Amino acid sequence: MDLAFAEAEAAALRGEVPIGAVIVDRSGTVIAAAGNRTLELKDPTAHAEMLAIREACAKFGSERLTSCDIHVTLEPCPMCATAISFARLRRVYFAASDEKGGGIEHGPRIFAQPTCHHRPDVYGGIGERRAAEMLRNFFAVRRN
Repeated sequence: MDLAFAEAEAAALRGEVPIGAVIVDRSGTVIAAAGNRTLELKDPTAHAEMLAIREACAKFGSERLTSCDIHVTLEPCPMCATAISFARLRRVYFAASDEKGGGIEHGPRIFAQPTCHHRPDVYGGIGERRAAEMLRNFFAVRRN
């Protein structure tokens, strides 16, 4: 999760919402790491999770990441949760919950839908205070 936080901090320095994601294999080897780049790439799908999933799939040469886990600094949104399911990631670890935009424990709860074909194990609250503080500080500066 520390690497995901580093990616989030780098995103903030670029003026992006500070969210980072890292994909690791079962041995803990980092396969992909990314921070948000929606502004930089002018792409609303360039969330940290989406970029990390794309990178990991390219490295494996497959659309399936069944032996991998993803670590994210914020609860994935519905788009990212769906991509996580489609990629068949094994586990999702996230720091802060997202009551407004989350897609796992909040909002549409993608993995709880009967149409969801793959439900990864989910572990939330890992580094929650750190992530929440990072997001609060980022938006406090933007509002002033």
